[in-house]
Amino acid sequence: MRNIHRFLDVETWIFDLDNTLYPPHADLWPKVDQKITTYISTYLGVDGLTARAIQKYYYQTHGTTLNGLMKEHGIDPHAFLDFVHDIDRSNLSSDAQLAGAIERLPGRKFVFTNGSRRHAEDTMRQLGIDHLFEDVFDIVASEFVPKPARRPYERFLEAHAISPITAAMFEDIPRNLEVPAELGMRTVLVVPDHRGDNKDDWDRLLEQGPGADGIRFDAVTPNLPEFLEILAKRLLPDAGA
Repeated sequence: MRNIHRFLDVETWIFDLDNTLYPPHADLWPKVDQKITTYISTYLGVDGLTARAIQKYYYQTHGTTLNGLMKEHGIDPHAFLDFVHDIDRSNLSSDAQLAGAIERLPGRKFVFTNGSRRHAEDTMRQLGIDHLFEDVFDIVASEFVPKPARRPYERFLEAHAISPITAAMFEDIPRNLEVPAELGMRTVLVVPDHRGDNKDDWDRLLEQGPGADGIRFDAVTPNLPEFLEILAKRLLPDAGA
């Protein structure tokens, strides 16, 4: 693994949730995405296509669709989160490899998500990893200001007394790693195994490695469990024994 030395001093491991701790083909996020569209359609009394356009516009303009709905329509964010995260997770299997790899990493472990605590905890429980994390920092804890804004990261670090220079963050969205890198965290981009229309772009990142096109990553991996196992075995031999 290239740049493995960058992880030698990591004491805190921070993971995004959706499409990071589970692969995109698990199909959870599309279910949430569709529920958001349904919520907008019902709340605003518009058809599905219009609701979809509003959803994407708010996401681009306000960082999250929820932020847009709060600012433009004054919705109750808790009711929104309860509705959109009430999804079927039965097709998401427990992941013993992931659980074992996370467990072997010494230090503190957190989930930091733009979703809700309930969504994170339900998903982690389905994966069989909920017992491995100290806490979940969700969109409510960040006062509904989403990543990649700088303030949520600062609030998270302050809330848990974490030094960014001894922390590593794992994310599937490149822009969400910009602030962690600026703060001094180690950054790992988790790319999807099934890359769809963006396959060429992801393959280029994997081939060129961290730092391609000015995007600052300490590592890029298409397989989080295997990556964590390598860290445990090569960097932290006591944990990987």
